[in-house]
Amino acid sequence: MEVNPPKQEHLLALKVMRLTKPTLFTNIPVTCEDRDLPGDLFNQLMKDDPSTVNGAETLMLGEMLTLPQNFGNIFLGETFSSYISVHNDSNQIVKDILVKADLQTSSQRLNLSASNATVAELKSDCCIDDVIHHEVKEIGTHILVCAVSYTTQSGEKMYFRKFFKFQVLKPLDVKTKFYNAETDKVFLEAQIQNITTSPMFMEKVSLEPSMMYNVVELNAVKQAGEEGVSTFGSRTYLQPMDTRQYLYCLKPKQEFAEKAGIIKGVTVIGKLDIVWKTNLGERGRLQTSQLQTMAPGYGDVRLSLEAIPDTVNLEEPFHITCKITNCSSERTMDLVLEMCNTNSIHWCGVSGRQLGKLNPSSSLYLALTLLSSVQGLQSVSGLRLTDTFLKRTYEYDDIAQVCVVSSSIQVEG
Repeated sequence: MEVNPPKQEHLLALKVMRLTKPTLFTNIPVTCEDRDLPGDLFNQLMKDDPSTVNGAETLMLGEMLTLPQNFGNIFLGETFSSYISVHNDSNQIVKDILVKADLQTSSQRLNLSASNATVAELKSDCCIDDVIHHEVKEIGTHILVCAVSYTTQSGEKMYFRKFFKFQVLKPLDVKTKFYNAETDKVFLEAQIQNITTSPMFMEKVSLEPSMMYNVVELNAVKQAGEEGVSTFGSRTYLQPMDTRQYLYCLKPKQEFAEKAGIIKGVTVIGKLDIVWKTNLGERGRLQTSQLQTMAPGYGDVRLSLEAIPDTVNLEEPFHITCKITNCSSERTMDLVLEMCNTNSIHWCGVSGRQLGKLNPSSSLYLALTLLSSVQGLQSVSGLRLTDTFLKRTYEYDDIAQVCVVSSSIQVEG
């Protein structure tokens, strides 16, 4: 009958512990009224409890710190830290010890060991310690693989490894919306929701624009001579399942705005950089992928307003400045301007005048005069551009609005 030899026990022991911040200890207050049977017993016990705060024993507050009792949750963007210890439990001297720590994700395997050098020998009751750190950049299942190889006194080579499996969760839900203004500006609204079970301190939420744009953050109220005050107040905490909205204005840089047709189709706007802190200042950081939006199409010819007054007087001429851009990258245009009156808007000047040739991707500025015969909010309409080469007419209505008031009304500044 064949007898299998007993499995040899290893001379070294491996321990792996996750390093996390402690938590504030909270006790559950138990109290009663003085006329109840226990009397003042419960209140006295809470006052004698060293974990309670003097004068606030019933508020579940504590001055002591509690070490983590379990592995806890790991969220995307946080730094995973772990303490690895290899201890010689035997009474022998062990030689050529090599400790390796790898992190296996769904897409890659990373070596986290601070050093891959072999330790010459390890005496009895001694240990090898190492601390590893890794910024978590993927969600889903992660496996920490710790492998130990060594040589016994008899020259036998030994090897063993342990696996530690954990899940990386998503801490924030980020949604974005884009709004294209009548000008070249693009407004980005970012909705950020805390989907963890603990509050977050939002240290920074910024937009890193692409090379084509400049960005202005619209999340603070600026007063004359004072620094901007955050619209979220002085305490920027985000409670579990709460959502906060951030707004940014992007404007094309001058060298790109002057060249028509460059910003078109799918355009890269930039990426969000989010930094937060949780329990006792534990830091997390996320960067979104490059945000993209569809640039509005303007056809062959674009007409935009560069200057227009907000309020004008009834039946008094006022001036506007238009910018006409040839959005074609290949074809020169020969343009004729026609001005058609509406029921309320009347154009001043010669209609049907030649504007001349407009080269591809170039622009011209045009000063026009008009007046309104009707009070109220009036829409500026009635401009027509005709390309004499192709005999094609482009109509521009509702290009802007202006408030028309009676000339007898004194507008207070």
